Amino acid sequence: MRATMTYLSRIRINPLREKSRLLLASPHAMHGAVLYGIPDTPTKQRTLWRLDTDNPHRPLLYVLTATRPDWSHLIEQAGWPEADGEHAAIRDYAPLLAQLALGREFAFRLTANPVQNTSDPTKPTDTQREHAADTKRRSFRIGHRTADHQLAWFLSRTQRWGFEVPPAHTDPPATGLQPGDGPQPRTPYEVRITARARRSFRKKNNGAQPVVLHTATFEGRLRITDTTAFTERLLTGIGPAKSYGCGLLTLAPLSGPREER
Repeated sequence: MRATMTYLSRIRINPLREKSRLLLASPHAMHGAVLYGIPDTPTKQRTLWRLDTDNPHRPLLYVLTATRPDWSHLIEQAGWPEADGEHAAIRDYAPLLAQLALGREFAFRLTANPVQNTSDPTKPTDTQREHAADTKRRSFRIGHRTADHQLAWFLSRTQRWGFEVPPAHTDPPATGLQPGDGPQPRTPYEVRITARARRSFRKKNNGAQPVVLHTATFEGRLRITDTTAFTERLLTGIGPAKSYGCGLLTLAPLSGPREER
Protein backbone atom coordinates (compact mmCIF):
# COMPACT_ATOMS: atom_id res chain seq x y z
CA MET A 1 0.00 0.00 0.00
CA ARG A 2 1.46 3.33 -1.04
CA ALA A 3 1.23 6.40 1.14
CA THR A 4 2.24 9.07 -1.38
CA MET A 5 -0.09 11.91 -2.29
CA THR A 6 -1.88 11.25 -5.54
CA TYR A 7 -4.06 13.47 -7.73
CA LEU A 8 -6.55 12.72 -10.50
CA SER A 9 -6.99 15.50 -13.06
CA ARG A 10 -9.62 15.99 -15.75
CA ILE A 11 -8.69 18.47 -18.50
CA ARG A 12 -11.01 19.74 -21.23
CA ILE A 13 -9.48 19.57 -24.71
CA ASN A 14 -10.58 21.78 -27.63
CA PRO A 15 -10.16 19.55 -30.71
CA LEU A 16 -10.13 22.54 -33.10
CA ARG A 17 -6.89 24.01 -31.77
CA GLU A 18 -3.73 23.33 -33.80
CA LYS A 19 -1.88 21.94 -30.78
CA SER A 20 -4.86 19.76 -29.90
CA ARG A 21 -4.83 18.08 -33.30
CA LEU A 22 -1.20 17.10 -32.77
CA LEU A 23 -1.86 15.75 -29.28
CA LEU A 24 -4.98 13.85 -30.30
CA ALA A 25 -3.17 12.22 -33.21
CA SER A 26 -0.07 11.07 -31.32
CA PRO A 27 0.02 9.31 -27.93
CA HIS A 28 3.75 10.08 -27.88
CA ALA A 29 3.08 13.82 -28.16
CA MET A 30 0.32 13.64 -25.54
CA HIS A 31 2.65 11.81 -23.16
CA GLY A 32 5.17 14.64 -23.51
CA ALA A 33 2.49 17.27 -22.84
CA VAL A 34 1.40 15.38 -19.72
CA LEU A 35 4.96 15.27 -18.36
CA TYR A 36 5.31 19.04 -18.85
CA GLY A 37 2.54 19.50 -16.29
CA ILE A 38 4.52 17.82 -13.51
CA PRO A 39 7.08 20.15 -11.89
CA ASP A 40 9.08 17.63 -9.82
CA THR A 41 10.98 14.72 -11.46
CA PRO A 42 8.24 13.84 -13.97
CA THR A 43 10.24 10.99 -15.52
CA LYS A 44 10.90 9.37 -12.14
CA GLN A 45 7.29 8.97 -11.02
CA ARG A 46 4.54 6.80 -12.41
CA THR A 47 2.08 8.93 -14.38
CA LEU A 48 -1.02 7.46 -15.97
CA TRP A 49 -3.33 9.13 -18.47
CA ARG A 50 -6.31 8.36 -20.67
CA LEU A 51 -8.07 10.26 -23.40
CA ASP A 52 -11.85 9.83 -23.45
CA THR A 53 -13.45 10.74 -26.77
CA ASP A 54 -17.06 9.64 -26.17
CA ASN A 55 -17.94 13.08 -27.51
CA PRO A 56 -15.32 13.81 -30.23
CA HIS A 57 -16.18 17.52 -30.02
CA ARG A 58 -15.43 17.61 -26.27
CA PRO A 59 -12.64 15.10 -25.49
CA LEU A 60 -11.50 14.80 -21.90
CA LEU A 61 -7.99 14.00 -20.71
CA TYR A 62 -7.65 12.17 -17.38
CA VAL A 63 -4.26 12.10 -15.65
CA LEU A 64 -3.15 10.42 -12.43
CA THR A 65 -0.01 11.95 -10.87
CA ALA A 66 1.96 11.37 -7.68
CA THR A 67 2.38 15.12 -7.11
CA ARG A 68 0.07 18.08 -7.71
CA PRO A 69 0.32 19.11 -11.40
CA ASP A 70 -0.15 22.41 -13.26
CA TRP A 71 -2.05 22.19 -16.55
CA SER A 72 -1.76 25.85 -17.55
CA HIS A 73 0.19 24.99 -20.70
CA LEU A 74 -2.48 22.52 -21.88
CA ILE A 75 -5.29 24.97 -21.21
CA GLU A 76 -3.47 27.73 -23.11
CA GLN A 77 -2.44 25.59 -26.08
CA ALA A 78 -5.17 22.97 -26.35
CA GLY A 79 -8.15 24.09 -24.29
CA TRP A 80 -10.55 27.03 -23.94
CA PRO A 81 -8.46 29.49 -21.89
CA GLU A 82 -11.04 32.32 -22.07
CA ALA A 83 -14.18 30.24 -21.65
CA ASP A 84 -16.32 29.73 -18.56
CA GLY A 85 -16.20 26.54 -16.56
CA GLU A 86 -13.58 24.37 -14.90
CA HIS A 87 -10.77 23.92 -17.41
CA ALA A 88 -8.78 21.44 -15.32
CA ALA A 89 -10.28 19.74 -12.30
CA ILE A 90 -7.65 18.39 -9.91
CA ARG A 91 -8.85 16.09 -7.14
CA ASP A 92 -6.99 14.57 -4.20
CA TYR A 93 -7.11 10.78 -4.61
CA ALA A 94 -6.96 10.04 -0.86
CA PRO A 95 -10.76 10.18 -0.26
CA LEU A 96 -11.34 7.54 -2.93
CA LEU A 97 -8.57 5.28 -1.62
CA ALA A 98 -10.12 5.52 1.84
CA GLN A 99 -13.40 4.12 0.44
CA LEU A 100 -11.83 0.94 -0.92
CA ALA A 101 -12.93 -2.15 1.00
CA LEU A 102 -13.34 -5.85 0.41
CA GLY A 103 -16.59 -6.51 -1.45
CA ARG A 104 -17.17 -2.85 -2.39
CA GLU A 105 -18.55 -2.40 -5.91
CA PHE A 106 -17.93 0.40 -8.41
CA ALA A 107 -18.60 1.23 -12.02
CA PHE A 108 -15.30 1.37 -13.88
CA ARG A 109 -13.61 2.39 -17.10
CA LEU A 110 -10.25 1.23 -18.43
CA THR A 111 -8.48 1.71 -21.75
CA ALA A 112 -5.89 -1.04 -22.05
CA ASN A 113 -3.46 -2.60 -24.52
CA PRO A 114 -4.34 -6.32 -24.41
CA VAL A 115 -1.34 -8.35 -25.53
CA GLN A 116 0.12 -11.82 -25.58
CA ASN A 117 3.77 -12.85 -25.53
CA THR A 118 4.98 -15.54 -27.90
CA SER A 119 8.27 -16.83 -29.24
CA ASP A 120 6.74 -17.70 -32.63
CA PRO A 121 4.61 -14.82 -33.95
CA THR A 122 2.67 -15.39 -37.16
CA LYS A 123 3.23 -11.80 -38.32
CA PRO A 124 6.55 -10.47 -37.00
CA THR A 125 6.06 -7.07 -38.65
CA ASP A 126 3.08 -6.42 -36.38
CA THR A 127 4.92 -7.13 -33.13
CA GLN A 128 6.99 -5.27 -30.63
CA ARG A 129 10.11 -7.27 -29.83
CA GLU A 130 11.40 -7.64 -26.32
CA HIS A 131 14.69 -9.26 -25.30
CA ALA A 132 14.13 -12.22 -23.02
CA ALA A 133 16.43 -12.99 -20.09
CA ASP A 134 18.32 -15.29 -22.40
CA THR A 135 19.80 -12.90 -24.98
CA LYS A 136 19.90 -15.70 -27.54
CA ARG A 137 16.10 -15.90 -27.55
CA ARG A 138 13.50 -13.26 -28.34
CA SER A 139 9.93 -13.01 -27.19
CA PHE A 140 7.37 -11.08 -29.20
CA ARG A 141 4.58 -8.97 -27.77
CA ILE A 142 1.53 -9.11 -30.03
CA GLY A 143 -1.58 -7.03 -29.53
CA HIS A 144 -4.90 -8.89 -29.42
CA ARG A 145 -6.99 -7.64 -32.35
CA THR A 146 -10.45 -9.11 -31.88
CA ALA A 147 -13.00 -8.09 -29.27
CA ASP A 148 -13.34 -11.71 -28.08
CA HIS A 149 -9.61 -12.04 -27.42
CA GLN A 150 -9.40 -8.61 -25.81
CA LEU A 151 -12.30 -9.38 -23.47
CA ALA A 152 -10.85 -12.79 -22.59
CA TRP A 153 -7.49 -11.12 -21.82
CA PHE A 154 -9.23 -8.75 -19.42
CA LEU A 155 -11.42 -11.29 -17.62
CA SER A 156 -8.57 -13.77 -17.16
CA ARG A 157 -6.52 -11.20 -15.20
CA THR A 158 -9.00 -9.46 -12.91
CA GLN A 159 -8.27 -11.67 -9.88
CA ARG A 160 -4.57 -10.82 -9.93
CA TRP A 161 -5.56 -7.14 -10.15
CA GLY A 162 -7.61 -7.43 -6.96
CA PHE A 163 -11.17 -7.45 -8.29
CA GLU A 164 -13.79 -9.54 -10.05
CA VAL A 165 -16.47 -8.69 -12.58
CA PRO A 166 -19.87 -10.08 -11.48
CA PRO A 167 -21.99 -12.16 -13.87
CA ALA A 168 -24.42 -10.13 -15.96
CA HIS A 169 -28.08 -9.96 -14.93
CA THR A 170 -29.45 -8.91 -18.30
CA ASP A 171 -31.92 -11.07 -20.21
CA PRO A 172 -31.10 -11.36 -23.02
CA PRO A 173 -27.40 -10.36 -22.65
CA ALA A 174 -26.66 -6.80 -23.66
CA THR A 175 -24.75 -6.02 -26.85
CA GLY A 176 -21.14 -7.12 -26.47
CA LEU A 177 -21.91 -9.60 -23.68
CA GLN A 178 -23.19 -12.54 -25.71
CA PRO A 179 -21.07 -15.69 -25.40
CA GLY A 180 -19.29 -16.51 -28.65
CA ASP A 181 -17.45 -19.43 -30.18
CA GLY A 182 -14.04 -17.86 -29.56
CA PRO A 183 -12.09 -17.41 -26.33
CA GLN A 184 -14.81 -15.26 -24.73
CA PRO A 185 -16.28 -17.05 -21.64
CA ARG A 186 -19.74 -18.55 -22.07
CA THR A 187 -21.04 -16.85 -18.94
CA PRO A 188 -21.77 -13.17 -19.71
CA TYR A 189 -20.24 -10.69 -17.29
CA GLU A 190 -20.95 -7.08 -16.33
CA VAL A 191 -18.38 -5.65 -18.73
CA ARG A 192 -18.39 -4.54 -22.34
CA ILE A 193 -15.95 -3.09 -24.79
CA THR A 194 -17.13 0.40 -25.70
CA ALA A 195 -14.29 1.39 -28.05
CA ARG A 196 -11.48 -0.29 -29.96
CA ALA A 197 -8.66 1.30 -31.91
CA ARG A 198 -5.44 0.66 -33.76
CA ARG A 199 -2.94 3.46 -33.07
CA SER A 200 0.20 3.90 -35.16
CA PHE A 201 2.70 6.67 -34.45
CA ARG A 202 6.41 7.40 -34.42
CA LYS A 203 8.46 8.43 -31.41
CA LYS A 204 10.87 10.44 -33.59
CA ASN A 205 10.86 11.80 -37.12
CA ASN A 206 13.89 9.78 -38.13
CA GLY A 207 12.35 7.04 -40.21
CA ALA A 208 12.21 4.56 -37.32
CA GLN A 209 9.57 1.84 -37.28
CA PRO A 210 6.24 3.16 -35.96
CA VAL A 211 4.80 2.03 -32.66
CA VAL A 212 1.57 0.09 -33.23
CA LEU A 213 -0.97 -0.35 -30.43
CA HIS A 214 -4.28 -2.19 -30.41
CA THR A 215 -6.39 -0.74 -27.61
CA ALA A 216 -9.75 -1.55 -26.07
CA THR A 217 -11.87 0.46 -23.64
CA PHE A 218 -13.67 -1.66 -21.04
CA GLU A 219 -16.64 -0.44 -19.02
CA GLY A 220 -18.72 -2.25 -16.45
CA ARG A 221 -19.05 -3.15 -12.80
CA LEU A 222 -16.37 -4.57 -10.51
CA ARG A 223 -16.19 -5.94 -6.97
CA ILE A 224 -13.01 -5.60 -4.90
CA THR A 225 -11.52 -8.95 -3.81
CA ASP A 226 -8.06 -7.83 -2.62
CA THR A 227 -7.79 -4.26 -1.38
CA THR A 228 -3.98 -4.14 -1.46
CA ALA A 229 -3.67 -5.50 -5.01
CA PHE A 230 -6.53 -3.32 -6.23
CA THR A 231 -5.01 -0.15 -4.76
CA GLU A 232 -1.70 -1.01 -6.42
CA ARG A 233 -3.41 -1.31 -9.83
CA LEU A 234 -5.22 2.00 -9.35
CA LEU A 235 -1.92 3.75 -8.62
CA THR A 236 0.42 1.99 -11.05
CA GLY A 237 -1.86 0.99 -13.91
CA ILE A 238 -2.92 -2.12 -15.78
CA GLY A 239 -1.16 -3.77 -18.71
CA PRO A 240 1.50 -2.36 -21.08
CA ALA A 241 1.73 0.93 -23.01
CA LYS A 242 1.07 3.08 -19.93
CA SER A 243 3.06 5.97 -21.40
CA TYR A 244 0.71 5.99 -24.38
CA GLY A 245 -2.67 6.39 -22.70
CA CYS A 246 -3.30 2.84 -21.49
CA GLY A 247 -3.68 1.39 -18.00
CA LEU A 248 -5.58 4.09 -16.07
CA LEU A 249 -8.49 2.48 -14.21
CA THR A 250 -11.09 4.99 -13.04
CA LEU A 251 -14.08 4.39 -10.77
CA ALA A 252 -17.54 5.90 -10.37
CA PRO A 253 -20.54 5.27 -8.12
CA LEU A 254 -22.92 2.61 -9.37
CA SER A 255 -25.89 4.97 -9.06
CA GLY A 256 -26.33 8.69 -9.65
CA PRO A 257 -24.35 10.96 -12.01
CA ARG A 258 -21.16 9.40 -13.32
CA GLU A 259 -17.98 11.20 -12.34
CA GLU A 260 -14.64 9.49 -12.84
CA ARG A 261 -12.53 9.01 -9.71
